[in-house]
Amino acid sequence: MENSIIQKYNVPGPRYTSYPTVPYWEEDSFTTAHWTQTLLKAFNVSNATEGISLYIHLPFCESMCTFCGCNKRVTRRHEVEVTYITAVLNEWALYCDMLPVKPLIKELHLGGGTPTFFSVQSLEALINGIFDRAVKAPGYEFSFEGHPNNTTRAHLQKLYDLGFRRVSFGVQDYNDTVQKAINRIQPFHNVAKVTFWAREIGYTSISHDLVFGLPFQTLESMVDTIEKTKALNPDKLAFYSYAHTPWIKGNGQRGYDENNLPKDDEKRQLYEVGKKILGQKGFHEIGMDHFALDTDSLYEAYTNGKLHRNFMGYSASKTQLMIGLGVSSISDSWYSFAQNEKKLEDYYRRIENNELPVFRGHLLSDEDLIIRQHILNLMCRFETEWDDVNGRFPELHNVLISLEEMEYDGLLEFGKHSIKVTEKGKPFVRNICMAFDLRLKRKAPQTQLFSMVV
Repeated sequence: MENSIIQKYNVPGPRYTSYPTVPYWEEDSFTTAHWTQTLLKAFNVSNATEGISLYIHLPFCESMCTFCGCNKRVTRRHEVEVTYITAVLNEWALYCDMLPVKPLIKELHLGGGTPTFFSVQSLEALINGIFDRAVKAPGYEFSFEGHPNNTTRAHLQKLYDLGFRRVSFGVQDYNDTVQKAINRIQPFHNVAKVTFWAREIGYTSISHDLVFGLPFQTLESMVDTIEKTKALNPDKLAFYSYAHTPWIKGNGQRGYDENNLPKDDEKRQLYEVGKKILGQKGFHEIGMDHFALDTDSLYEAYTNGKLHRNFMGYSASKTQLMIGLGVSSISDSWYSFAQNEKKLEDYYRRIENNELPVFRGHLLSDEDLIIRQHILNLMCRFETEWDDVNGRFPELHNVLISLEEMEYDGLLEFGKHSIKVTEKGKPFVRNICMAFDLRLKRKAPQTQLFSMVV
């Protein structure tokens, strides 16, 4: 890919896990009442037709990975588990008490932090506590994130017994120098062991997370990492660009110098070569940063145009309502977003006071809803369309004009009432989404909030 194109479009930009993006949400004007009103509206539709999704954030880690931008609490004191599980189940009880019927759970995901920081007994108590007040939907899909260094066979077996069939292991990179820089010492043997265990137990989708753009990464080390990954034959891969945002408080990204990071065309080459090898190994690009074998349900959903994306990542099914439990978790009713308290102490305090721990959110306007759907289409199908009634908004004409240069550069193609991302344009889908982001255009941040797009 031409270096000039990479440099031209390598600007700070959102990852679009939501629209509007989190910096445009409100703390003072958004209330718990706003959230519960849209929650109940969405629940009455979602629960009856497809079930709901549940995301549970488990924030504890035994050590700080210096590439990580997630909300976490580093500790080796495992006695914190019981207090946290109790708080999450109390939060769940607050939701269940306001719902008209038992929730039907279609999707459940354990994220972190490090979910496998928690003992088998704690995780069993959590899941059993959730289903004391809920039922499993037909065709339910449960998933969790596992750290290869502390995921035991007992973890995998117990979660399988509780209904989990999808597991994602954070690999990042196998190179020793890179692992030391990001404080994630993780031998290939550890990843191989948990992958083989998961397959032997019966997990139907095993995913590995890889990151490009990490400190000291080279083309040679990236090729080695992907070849090792393919040797373990995961069903799905997340191949992310490292988001370098050391100015954000608490993310810990200060363990190396910026000069140690691959830049612009060098970083993009890591992705392009990695993507080429993955294609040769039978992996299909199914969405931004994600690849899957044709035997995985996500690939089937992508080919059928049913792939969905929310704060849990890509999913083969869609529910209108997603409830987030735990510190910093985000909930989504389609009509609004709500985020829990980000500090653990504030989260505990709100739960002890029998309050939903929401501290900010956003009610989507009619314009927001239309633009959100366009961005979701681009992220999941690499195309979007509109007509004179659906998918139009007053400034669509100006958005399309702003996309003409990207068409000239070969990143997208215009139809009569549509745009389609080209193969060349797929690495720049975030740039294309930014053209639709009217909130970003109307009020750009005064300081840099987002990582670079490339």
